[in-house]
Amino acid sequence: MSQNIINTAKSVRQIVLHQVQSIPEELFDVQPPQFNNTIRWNVGHIVFCLESFLSLGFSDVSRLPESYTALFNTGTKPSDWTATPPTKEELVQHLSEQLARIAEISPDKLEEPLKSPVEMGPLRFTTVGEVINFSIVHEAMHSSTISSLLKVVKYGK
Repeated sequence: MSQNIINTAKSVRQIVLHQVQSIPEELFDVQPPQFNNTIRWNVGHIVFCLESFLSLGFSDVSRLPESYTALFNTGTKPSDWTATPPTKEELVQHLSEQLARIAEISPDKLEEPLKSPVEMGPLRFTTVGEVINFSIVHEAMHSSTISSLLKVVKYGK
């Protein structure tokens, strides 16, 4: 079962990478009035959150610039940005690097307990696998949002 989680995480990330690479960067910062954020924010949020989730179960130090917290953490939005956001190329690089790290995860690692349980609203995670499994769902949700944003940006309101 643990190998299935890793395989699914890799598949979802490959889909997101392909999706992001196919979007022209000039559309990354268009924010239709129906949305709270942009394509760039959603991509950055995917990168930021997976990094956060990985840090819960692994001793890795975040490989992201400190500015990503203020740019892409839950509750942030582009209209509040004071720092220059990363380019599409930089975000794609992070997505690719994280994919490589996912591929290196040992299935046994997913069975390990977290140092302390993680609670997000009604959700409670106690193992590395639970956090990684949630990250897959989270990433897929934001991929869907990116698709919706792209449709509105490209084809009107």
